[in-house]
Amino acid sequence: MSSASEATTKLNSGDSIPLLGFGTVLTGEPGPFKESLKAALLVANYRHIDTAWYYGTEPYIGEVLREVFDSGKVKREEVFITTKVWPCYWNDPENSFNTSLKDLQLDYVDLLLQHWPICFQKVEDVEGTRVPVPKDQFGNILFDKDGDYLTMYRKLLKIKDSGKAKNIGVSNYTIEMLERVIKETGVTPATNQVEMHPHLPQLDLYKYCKEKGIVLEAYSPLGSNGAPNLKIPLVQDLAKKYNVGPADIIVNYLIAKDIVALPRSSNVERVKKGYPLLDFKREDVEALDKFGSENPKRFIRDPWGKNLGFEHWD
Repeated sequence: MSSASEATTKLNSGDSIPLLGFGTVLTGEPGPFKESLKAALLVANYRHIDTAWYYGTEPYIGEVLREVFDSGKVKREEVFITTKVWPCYWNDPENSFNTSLKDLQLDYVDLLLQHWPICFQKVEDVEGTRVPVPKDQFGNILFDKDGDYLTMYRKLLKIKDSGKAKNIGVSNYTIEMLERVIKETGVTPATNQVEMHPHLPQLDLYKYCKEKGIVLEAYSPLGSNGAPNLKIPLVQDLAKKYNVGPADIIVNYLIAKDIVALPRSSNVERVKKGYPLLDFKREDVEALDKFGSENPKRFIRDPWGKNLGFEHWD
C-alpha cells in the first residue's frame, strides 16, 4: 500500500506541495518532539513540515533539519517547508521571517503564510522580545486600530521577490478576505490554511478556493485536543470498511479532496507508522461532507478570531 506522504498537488506557481504535512505545535517536551520529527522524516518519509514563529518550535526543528540534511539521507530540496508570520509583526514581517530562517537554519522556505488576517499592536517585553498577543491591564487584546491585514500580505510578496520564500499564502482567510486580497493586490494566494475536517468541511470556501486555484490546508484535522473527530461514528465505520484507523480515514478524506492534511503528534511510534494512501471512494467523501454540513463544529476558537466572520463560530 502506498503512503500518504507520497501524495502531492500543484500550487498556482506550478510547484508541488505534499498533501500530508507534519504539524509542529509543541504538545510536550522538546526531546520527544524532536524525535518525532526525525522519525517523520527518516522513517515515515514525510516531505512537508508546517511550522510558525508563534509555535516556538523552530529552533528545535532547525536542529533536526541540520542533523538530517548533514546525514545525507534527505536533501533540503526534497522537503517542503512552511513557516508563518504572526499578526504582532503585521507591518514588519521581515523581522519575524528572518528569525524563522535563522532558527530553522535555512536559506529559504517553500511557503510563507500570513498567520491571521488581523493586526496586533507592537509591544515588547523588558528583554525587547515582541509580545505575541499584547493585552491591556484588563486582559483585553490590543489590536492596532490603524492596521490593515493586507499590509502584511503585500510585504510578504516582496519577500518572495527576494527569493527567500518560493510561495506566499494566507491562513484563516474567509471568502470575503480572499476576494479583497485578489482584487487589491492582483496576486492570488498559493494556499489558505484553515480549520477543516469532517465536522467543518466549509464547502463554500472549498468550492471558492477550487475555482481560484488556491490550495486549502487543513489544520487540526483530528479536532485538536483529545482528537474528537476520531470518535465520529461515521469515521469509525469507514475505518472498519477500509481496515485502517480512524485517523487514516480523516487524512485520506482530506487528501481525496486535494486538501493538505496537517496532523500533529509527539508519539514517536505513531509517527513512524505514517498514514496509508487509500483508494478513498467518492461516496465516502460525500458522506463525510454531508455529516459535517449537518453537524458543524469548530474546535479552534481563539479569541482574536471571534469577529472575522468564520463559518460556524457560534
